[in-house]
Amino acid sequence: MRFSLFLLFAAIFCHAKSELEQILDDELVNLIRSEKYLVVLFSTKHCRECDNYENQLTAIREDVVEVLNAWVVKLIDSSMTRLYTPNKEPAVVFFRHGIPLLYDGPIDDQIILDTFSNNKEPAVKELTDETFEHLTQAASGATTGDWFVQFYTTDCVECQRMQAKWEAVGAHLKSRMNIARVNRATTGAMTARRFDVFEVPTFILFKKGKMYKYHNQDFEIKSLVAFAQDWFKNMKPENVPVPKSPFDDLIAATVTFMKDNPYLWQVGFGSLLLGLVISTVLKFLKKSEKVEEKSSKSQKKSKKTSKKE
Repeated sequence: MRFSLFLLFAAIFCHAKSELEQILDDELVNLIRSEKYLVVLFSTKHCRECDNYENQLTAIREDVVEVLNAWVVKLIDSSMTRLYTPNKEPAVVFFRHGIPLLYDGPIDDQIILDTFSNNKEPAVKELTDETFEHLTQAASGATTGDWFVQFYTTDCVECQRMQAKWEAVGAHLKSRMNIARVNRATTGAMTARRFDVFEVPTFILFKKGKMYKYHNQDFEIKSLVAFAQDWFKNMKPENVPVPKSPFDDLIAATVTFMKDNPYLWQVGFGSLLLGLVISTVLKFLKKSEKVEEKSSKSQKKSKKTSKKE
């Protein structure tokens, strides 16, 4: 409560000076956690473009407060800038429920306000192994529309920086297609193996029963948007694989694990794991043969009973 009152008085004071309130990194963390909407200018000293952004944000600050009930603040030479963009300052980030959207439009107060007003809710959906096929219907023809999906992991620095950019991609494309993320390491591991995703970030466009992989290393917002809108036509379409059987996924999981941990071969654990997998495969095949044999006997017995009758 005291923290919010302090920021309120500081904002009033800064308004009188026609500049944005400056806060520190720890104060930003508190605001991200506590506020529904938050607009942040990451700035640096002696930067004319930063000053231009601040002037535009100052001009719309009252409208932002009235329309979004949002804080509008700035940080100078913040160490947190790199969490939301690999580029240098200035950077304008709009937080919605703690989820960042990187503004990539022109330095224009009305366009900035419209962008924030039209994107009050996050555009990116989180998909898991349980929800992926049900929501995307990728293998059956995608009657739910096209899907542009990013595969990521939480320990990938580039993926962390991509979150604000990916939301910006979603802001550009949300009227034309669905934008989503899949955690390759945890809740979406099986889905990642299904599409042979070994590196992150990886981007795949699912469109009309086909899939198009983004092979460019340019992860800028404009490049990703251009790919989803039109440039994908330059790529060879691939058939969407059906979900793997438990047996096939076991093999794929083993291959993925060994690719992610190549050093295990050096210490001999790789050979041990391979032996365990082979043993599991043999048991699986043996069990399958027994099931088939039992099913065959049951069918023969059923036929004999039918003939007697």
